[in-house]
Amino acid sequence: MKNALTKMTRGGLLAAVVAGMALLPGAALAKQAGDWLIRARGIAVVPDESSKITPIGGKAQVDTAIMPELDFSYFFTDNIAAELILATTNHDVKAVGTSIGDVPLGDVWLLPPTLTLQYHFMPKQMVSPYIGAGVNLTLFYSANKGPVVADISYDTAVGVALQAGVDIKVGERTSLNLDLKKIFLNTDVTIDAGALGMVDAKVDIDPWIFGIGVGMTF
Repeated sequence: MKNALTKMTRGGLLAAVVAGMALLPGAALAKQAGDWLIRARGIAVVPDESSKITPIGGKAQVDTAIMPELDFSYFFTDNIAAELILATTNHDVKAVGTSIGDVPLGDVWLLPPTLTLQYHFMPKQMVSPYIGAGVNLTLFYSANKGPVVADISYDTAVGVALQAGVDIKVGERTSLNLDLKKIFLNTDVTIDAGALGMVDAKVDIDPWIFGIGVGMTF
């Protein structure tokens, strides 16, 4: 299911790129030193998780979340910018294939501010792709333990973020944006399983983040 969703999301982004390029106006997209570029995106956060659960075995499963996101970019030069994204997502979590079967672990909210340093190719052209790399800090909050376990907690995580995207001019100051990020994110989860005692899980969430939105340059 997850692989199918990932393929559908990639296909949707590709279709949006083709459609956007077909509607390109004649003027160039201006990115230059001192500019602020503010975007509103819709994002799909698709975990690519792996995990180790002791002592009951199995693996953690984290569902996909689709949410709005706001981001801010500042251009130090025409080509180099820093971007900060702000969003929060909610994910259902379960342990599957354990020695006691599948165990629902409730849900948890993630607050993952991500700062990347970007290089923008062809900043004066109608289509301006970019690449970036940076750091992600993920805070876990409002964990709902669900009906099975007595308690659950998640450690704050810091990870590396990689990014690629493109801005396509659609107006004097506006642009269509397509963005892809890979976050390398792992957390330690502590579960109070009642009669079974304490269960520890090391979870690599490593999500793909697919985004599409619009930007305004100031």
